[in-house]
Amino acid sequence: MTTGAAGEGSEDGFRFRSIALPALLPSLLFGIGEGAVIPIIPAVAVGLGTDLAGAGLIAAMIVVGQLAGDIPSGALVARIGEKRSMIASAVLSVAAMTVALFAASAALFGVTIFALGLAAAVFALARQAFMTTVVPIRIRARALSTLGGSFRAGWFIGPFLGAGVIALTGTASAAFVVHIVCALTVIVVLLVIRDPTAGEPKPDTGALLVAAETSGLFRTIWQNRGALVRIGSGASVVGALRASRMAILPLWAVSIGLPEETTAVVIGIGAAADFALFYTSGQIMDRFGRLWSVVPSMVGMGLALIVLSVTHDLPGAVGWFIAIAILMGVANGVGSGIVMTLSADLAPRVNPAPFLGAFRFTVDAGAALAPVAVSAIVVVASLSLATGVMGVIGLLGAGILIRNVPRYLPHRPR
Repeated sequence: MTTGAAGEGSEDGFRFRSIALPALLPSLLFGIGEGAVIPIIPAVAVGLGTDLAGAGLIAAMIVVGQLAGDIPSGALVARIGEKRSMIASAVLSVAAMTVALFAASAALFGVTIFALGLAAAVFALARQAFMTTVVPIRIRARALSTLGGSFRAGWFIGPFLGAGVIALTGTASAAFVVHIVCALTVIVVLLVIRDPTAGEPKPDTGALLVAAETSGLFRTIWQNRGALVRIGSGASVVGALRASRMAILPLWAVSIGLPEETTAVVIGIGAAADFALFYTSGQIMDRFGRLWSVVPSMVGMGLALIVLSVTHDLPGAVGWFIAIAILMGVANGVGSGIVMTLSADLAPRVNPAPFLGAFRFTVDAGAALAPVAVSAIVVVASLSLATGVMGVIGLLGAGILIRNVPRYLPHRPR
């Protein structure tokens, strides 16, 4: 296998701090920007004249954009490289959020959120490719885990910054400025720092990997339909629960009349609980097995959604909302890294990239469908019913994995 700047074969040549500026800092900043925006999307949509169902559909556009970006992003990264791809995605997100800041219609606002999802898909794949290129195999898992942690840290910090800006300006759309500033900083950081992959005579390992992940995607899905139906479907419910959490909580806050800055703070507290447990999740998976991480996570989020669904009209609805938001953060944190871990466990040792891409696309499809389904149920029934339905789906997904993971991935205690 080819290596990055430090050389995979050199145990002493690589220094972990060498990736802090080119990979971890941009990921943290991009995560902060996303974290500032996501909690207030429904409130801005309602302010532009849409109803609750329309606000839910607009909030869903970010994961729909991510799904749409899964296919071309690999080819883009392979063509122009990781660093340029991250810069391009940051530029796209700046343009999208600038238009969102001045959008006069809900339809235009929805387009900008879709574009933000596209940018996030390219950025995520580019940073994964970058780490694959420059980090030796011996510490790659720790590096990728740290990369995921930096993004979760951004989702923890972002809502608080967004809440502060909203409180200062009195307008929810001002949170888009946080993302614009963060993305511009990403561009400056990437332009100023030295690219560790520049001038390398060898092929770019990460770019080749992500190109392989997205080449012949649907053919790979068909070839691996057994594992993807049995375990991929369960993992797609994990994606659906996570996307539902990020769509339902802001919608619920709007429906019970919570101020935008309060909504951002509450979601930020939940993200803090999520971030605090990302390393613990890996320890649980390694020591006790994958099910001991994913099942409590899915059951916790499923039950939390079911409980939330019956609290809308209670006298203490706000208190219930705060408690459920924190509980869902804890539950999601317990399952940190499970999707990447399951896909890595199942992938063939020879040429694993196509399977990894197919598995990620399956999970992202569940994540994209869930908030769209929530919006559809709100149209014909209510937000409470949509929330309860997603909770039940979470419990069913846990059952799918309980049945199938031991068949494909029998745990061998350390």
